[in-house]
Amino acid sequence: MANTILFLALLGTFLTSCEKKKEAAPPEPPSVTVMVVAKSSEPVVTELPGRLEAYRQAEVRARAAGIVTKRLYQEGQIVKEGTPLFKIDPAPLKAAYDITEGQVASAKAAHIVAKDKLGRYSDLKDEKAVSELEYASAVAEEAQAKAALLSAEAGRKNANLNLQYANVTSPIAGRARRAMVTEGALVGLDSPTPLTIVEQTDPIYVNFAQPASEVIALRKASKKGDLQNIPEDAVKVQIIMADGNPYPQAGKLLFSDLSVDPKTDTVSMRALFPNKDGELLSGAFVNVKLVRAVNNDAVLIPRDALVRGPEAATVMVVNAEQKVQAVVVKATELRGTHWVVTEGLNGGEKVILSNPGMLQPGMVVKPMDKAATEPAKTEAPAAKKEG
Repeated sequence: MANTILFLALLGTFLTSCEKKKEAAPPEPPSVTVMVVAKSSEPVVTELPGRLEAYRQAEVRARAAGIVTKRLYQEGQIVKEGTPLFKIDPAPLKAAYDITEGQVASAKAAHIVAKDKLGRYSDLKDEKAVSELEYASAVAEEAQAKAALLSAEAGRKNANLNLQYANVTSPIAGRARRAMVTEGALVGLDSPTPLTIVEQTDPIYVNFAQPASEVIALRKASKKGDLQNIPEDAVKVQIIMADGNPYPQAGKLLFSDLSVDPKTDTVSMRALFPNKDGELLSGAFVNVKLVRAVNNDAVLIPRDALVRGPEAATVMVVNAEQKVQAVVVKATELRGTHWVVTEGLNGGEKVILSNPGMLQPGMVVKPMDKAATEPAKTEAPAAKKEG
């Protein structure tokens, strides 16, 4: 009996010991999906607000005084250079021209008389038949008559120009905007009266400005070798429309100003875009994206790998001890489904892809490698810029 009791006691002790050992066994570390990142060459995209401006703009004015008798174009019509736009009553202008015709005829007759007299006096002077004073007077009369003729001819030319100005034509090819006057309006009396505006919008300009601090930082980074500068004549520009879609045709950077505007602390820039379909409207505000440099040390990470906090953006990596480590990074652009990281990662890190925001630094994890596939890249100017 005593042996049985002893056996049962030993058996209970053994079972209790096994249960404690089972409870004390450490849990398996959680598995996480990781991706080994590598450096790559990525364009540095700058996004700026801009405004469209007509390639050429001409204010059509009345160059002759008179009454507008007719508008000869449809408002908004595409016109060619020389297309008639307005008609000014030509009757007074024709009368003024006829007067100058008479003045020219009279001046011609007077000049013929003075010239004939000078010829006769010249012969008589050689024969000593006229005095020096009489000959000098004939010379002066001929010169005066010639000057009067030239003046009359100039007046006729001016009157003829005014008569031609009765037909107001477009100085350039483009789209004629709304009329600023109506039939019956008296124009050009004291000064050239604005009649309409003609704009050429194919191609079209986009004007924008970049903060001077960004321009200086870009140049410094290029000099240090952190960025590879792109020549200005090779810079491509893209417009983002109001609906968020990119304009289908790329533009060309025309110039970047050499000085800083002291009022805005920005550097003015201008690009040129084709606009055959007239989709871009002069005066409209757009967003402009351009690539002026390439970062050869950038790292692309999947969008879900980035954890944004109140103070900084971080990614979770698995270190050599299989522990989670938070790394502060600078992620400047979202390109497709990947962030462009320009600071914080050097390549070779195992970045955690699966729920990184749920992990705490120092946790032991079991990394599961994901096949490193090249992420699909969109065109650089179509990247979304993030602050």
